[in-house]
Amino acid sequence: MTHLWFRAKTYGWGWTPASIEGWLVLAVFVVGVGADIVVLKHRIVPGALGAAFTIFFAVLTILVGALIAVCWMTGERPRWHWGD
Repeated sequence: MTHLWFRAKTYGWGWTPASIEGWLVLAVFVVGVGADIVVLKHRIVPGALGAAFTIFFAVLTILVGALIAVCWMTGERPRWHWGD
């Protein structure tokens, strides 16, 4: 792939958006997490707290997994960096 959506971070391990597509993926992720929080707030009822949090963390896990998968497929291979 010649056009990277995410580049490796300068310090540490991971990615940072490098193109408009990367920023859009990150924005969709943030909106998804926000929607998950709103749904959690509406599902919290006395006596059913465990079910609400189970669904919240399941959806959050799916969102994070999808973000990591997109970063891995469209970005540089991550490795530990200590600067340039």
